[in-house]
Amino acid sequence: MKILPENRLRRLRINPTIRSLVRETSYNLSDLIYPMFVDENISKPREIASMPGVIAYPLNMIADESASVKDLGINAILLFGIPSHKDDHGSGAWSENGIVQKATRSIKEISDMTVIADLCLCEYTTHGHCGVLDNEIVDNDSTIDLYAKTAVSQAEAGADMVAPSGMMDDQVEKMREALDSSGYINTPIMAYSAKYASAFYGPFREAAESTPSFGDRRTHQMDPANLREAFREMEADLREGADILMVKPAMPYLDVIREARMRYDVPIAAYQVSGEYAMLVAAAQNGWLDRKKAVLESLTSIKRAGADMIITYFAKEVAEGLNDL
Repeated sequence: MKILPENRLRRLRINPTIRSLVRETSYNLSDLIYPMFVDENISKPREIASMPGVIAYPLNMIADESASVKDLGINAILLFGIPSHKDDHGSGAWSENGIVQKATRSIKEISDMTVIADLCLCEYTTHGHCGVLDNEIVDNDSTIDLYAKTAVSQAEAGADMVAPSGMMDDQVEKMREALDSSGYINTPIMAYSAKYASAFYGPFREAAESTPSFGDRRTHQMDPANLREAFREMEADLREGADILMVKPAMPYLDVIREARMRYDVPIAAYQVSGEYAMLVAAAQNGWLDRKKAVLESLTSIKRAGADMIITYFAKEVAEGLNDL
């Protein structure tokens, strides 16, 4: 007669309470950051067609909406602006009256919501690229000077943190110097350190009206095939003064998140991007996935890989009760 082992792993899966007690990975609402769009060109909320359920808000509504998000238990937003005016240099990004600056001041008047200001020029340029062009290539050094001006402008408006997403060389150092010399030594930088040239950004570019009018962003965003290069980028950002390192996208790059967690004793952020959101929503709408279970599993996988915080368009949905297992 076969003797069965005394250690039976299924004992700890026998009911929901025991499964919960031994669960190794969990996340809280305090770990989630909600991306929000404020659009200077609209007078009423606009649903983003490629991201069902995600809304761009007019300036006169963004403060109340962010306060309602705060009331749900979400403590931080990542703020993106769509301006009414664009030019070749993206001057609306650093204008005192830029859309992100006005929105930040409006939010801070009525709420203590933590505002993380996304920092790039692509939404503000006529050509849709992330900086100043030189023969149709983004000029790195001219661009980071403008990023530095933008960081100071966002901090002056009340942003609690800036999040440079352009993937220019030396951008963090330039911003850190500008912030410190302007008196904003306590304004953290969340660096988009390993931002890959991903196919999963498509819906966002519709939302932010930031699709390049020609070419692509592969001269500055990372090749999806590269892992070691990600850590050179992260190490450079840390040397330059980054406070938080980000990996973007999240689910296709869980290995990058995991390795970053093992290498660096600093906070790691992961961005579950628009294409990840749209993919799960579309599959659920077609009845191919259980939306609740798929969303929770996706967020758990990102947290399990090692992310301390997750930027996700599902944050509000989770806060409204999706996390009730």
